[in-house]
Amino acid sequence: MSSRLYAWSVPAFVSGSPVDHTWVTSYDNQLHHYSNAAAVTAAGENCWFCWGSYHPKGGIPGNATGALGQKQGSISLARCFVQSNADSSSTPAARGTIFVYGVDGVCHQLANQVLYATQAPVLTVRKARGYFASTFLYGTYGRQTSAWASKIHSCAGARAPASAKASGGVTGMQDLPDDFDQHARDVLGDDPELLARFLGLKTEVQSFVAQRIPGFLPPDAATLNARNQHLLDQAALLLGPDRFEKVFGFAPGDRINLIDPSVTSGRPER
Repeated sequence: MSSRLYAWSVPAFVSGSPVDHTWVTSYDNQLHHYSNAAAVTAAGENCWFCWGSYHPKGGIPGNATGALGQKQGSISLARCFVQSNADSSSTPAARGTIFVYGVDGVCHQLANQVLYATQAPVLTVRKARGYFASTFLYGTYGRQTSAWASKIHSCAGARAPASAKASGGVTGMQDLPDDFDQHARDVLGDDPELLARFLGLKTEVQSFVAQRIPGFLPPDAATLNARNQHLLDQAALLLGPDRFEKVFGFAPGDRINLIDPSVTSGRPER
């Protein structure tokens, strides 16, 4: 089944935060107004909550509709990557490979997993506020890299998305450019030495974020947000305030909470 996929955003859970929550639909919510998820299902449409709750429409400061982009894609493939019309908090298949919210990734990474089913070059939610902080920490598709590559293989088969065909086959995330790396090159390309040091820091950060301690439960949202803030502060020390703001879209002094504590307690990100 081929159709269009639409990416949307609303402000994240903290008032005044420079971060957006993102999600994906198979319909334009500016033209089709569904009051709830049941109405979406009854209409034969799809909404991927992406570790969030249902939103009838989007809207963020400077973008009244909250639209982040749209592109032709495979609905059936997107459904295989991430179950639609289901709450990620209660439905494991609606988590893609962002199994543990705030540990494997957040809404940005899960929305990108749905959008991997779009035509090449694949659409991502890179226009969302806070996106480059999120991808600095968790990557474009989350920290469960092996699981995500396996998901691509198991879902695609003969229905490989155009993005994979263009790169010579479905072989995982290595077929796609890294959103953050390309953005960093665009901003810091005039200083190759600083760029190399910064991308080296990003690699160290993502390796640290991906660490697991067997037998231990994931930290709570406050601990994860504090950890993430500390890692972003390390980037600020390396880059300086002006370059940091150009890379991340907010000032070093802004406190960034990517993780909604209500999600980790079983309620969805707003």
